[in-house]
Parts: sequence; structure tokens; C-alpha cells
Amino acid sequence: MTMDLAAMEVFARVVEARSFSGAARRLEMSTSVVSKCVTRLEESLGVRLLNRTTRSISLTEIGREFYARCSHIVAAAEEAQALTAGMQAEPRGVLKVNVPVSFGILHIVPALGDLMTDYPKLAIDMTLSDRDVHLADEGYDVAVSIAGEPRGSLVARKLAPIRRRLCAAPAYFKRRRAPATLDDLAHHDCIVHSLPGGERAWHFEGDDRGITSVEVNGSLRFDNENAIREAALAGLGVALLPTYIVGDDIRAGRLRLVLPELEGPRMALFATYLPNRYLAAKVRVFVDYLVTMFGPEPQWDAAPRGSATARGVSVAASPVAGATR
Repeated sequence: MTMDLAAMEVFARVVEARSFSGAARRLEMSTSVVSKCVTRLEESLGVRLLNRTTRSISLTEIGREFYARCSHIVAAAEEAQALTAGMQAEPRGVLKVNVPVSFGILHIVPALGDLMTDYPKLAIDMTLSDRDVHLADEGYDVAVSIAGEPRGSLVARKLAPIRRRLCAAPAYFKRRRAPATLDDLAHHDCIVHSLPGGERAWHFEGDDRGITSVEVNGSLRFDNENAIREAALAGLGVALLPTYIVGDDIRAGRLRLVLPELEGPRMALFATYLPNRYLAAKVRVFVDYLVTMFGPEPQWDAAPRGSATARGVSVAASPVAGATR
């Protein structure tokens, strides 16, 4: 069966725009022509690719599988056309990206300046969300995620390690003695993350016993790590936070490490994208740029030269004069 590449492109653009009218604008065609083109494609395949209502469209199960494959074919055709026109050397077009909220605001958005300067014909459409997005269904080119392991169905490049450390402000230790053991945490005010996975049992690696856990208590719960950081800076308790949020605070002394020999479960920052033999230049340069910016040892994990942490001294083990447990 001879496939209609033009119809496949129209279908892919409808999926990405989530509407016939949006695809029509992008393709500079009429909405009726776009709709008829998709209908003819469905008829030629003998399957329904889209569920249509008066207000929205959605992919059928076979439509999702077909889009995942035909989008690669369309992208390959575009790459081949760009290559013959001498365009491939300069990435261009809209790159749709999803990044985690806190990490994106703190590190990715501020780092975009050089990328946009180097590639002036590249446009970035970025959403900031901590949810697990579906690249094919939602039309994303790249998703940056924090996970123990990336999803096996995607191509993933590790950008940087993600470390979670216990910390608290000096103001907190003026009234509470720093915990000397993991069990001491049960007697401290701990600031808890209230999203799924933020249960009151904190888990750690790095101890001789392997992975260890402790039940923590505290009167503050937040669904945002930046809010937890602010509460910790205010001296309201002990927090378990990623160093990409509190690394600067620790180096500046605004926060002190607690039990510095322990870390939360090991995770990493990944850039993921759909398997594609002909990887779009815009995807390649974006991912390469993030690798250069953040890995393999990110700046937020750098300890100041001559600091107690750099010398391996446990700053949380020394008691505070006059402090009480």
C-alpha cells in the first residue's frame, strides 16, 4: 500500500494542534480541506484515528500508535528536505518542551539566553509542569524530568545527578540542638512535602546500613519545594530538599547541612524524547546544550573552597551552645 505522506503530515499537525483549525493555520490550508484529508487517510487505512466531537478531538488507541510512527516519518521527510536545501546546519522552528516547575524556573529558563543567541531561528514553547507528560499524545519534542530511571520507551540522556540533603537554618539551631543521629530527627520539627511521595517517612542512602528510613514529625506541610525552602530559611524546621534549590543557601551559610553523610534516594535529571533515527536538529542542539550547562557535576553541588563541608567535617554534629533538644 502506498502511503500518502502529505496526509500523514496533515494528521500529525492536527494531533499536535489538537484541532483541525489550528492545523489549518499552521499548514496554510482551509479547515475543511484538513478535515477531508484526515478522513481520506482513515478510509485508506480502514481505521478510525481520531474521535471527533463538536468541541474537541482525541486520539483513538490505534491513532496514538499511528501518530507515534508517522510523526517520525514526517520528521524524517522534513529533515531530508532541510538537508537538501542546506538548512540542517541551522536548527530552526518551534521546539515544544516540558520541564519541572522549580528546576525550570531556577535553572533552565535563566540558561536559555546563550542558546537563543546561537540559534536565532529557533523558537521555544515551554511548559512548566511536574506531571508525567506523554510526548506523542501531547506533541512535545523534549521532556525534562527528575526520576530514578527514565521510561524505557523513550530515549533519555542524563543531564545531571539530583541530590536531596537535610538542612536547616542557623536560627533553628539557636533553639534546637542539631541531630547527631538519624533517629534524632523524630524529635525535631520537620517540614514535609505534601505531594504524593512526600510521606512522613524520609528515606536515605549513604549510611553503612544501606537505605534507611525515619518517621518524621512537624506541623508544616507544603506542596511546593520553594515554599519548603522559605520555611526552612525562616528557621521553622528541618527540610529534605534537592541541592539545585538549596545549594546556594548552603554555600552562603543561610542553611546548614544536617547529617551531611546522608542523602535522599539517588535520582537524576533526564532529557527524554521519542526514538527517532532522524533526530531533529532543534532537539539535538537543545539537549546537547543542557548537557553542557548542567552535567556531569552541576554547579549547585559545588562546595565553597575551605568550607567544613568541603573538608568532610559534619557541620551538624557540633552542638549549639545553649540549645535544647
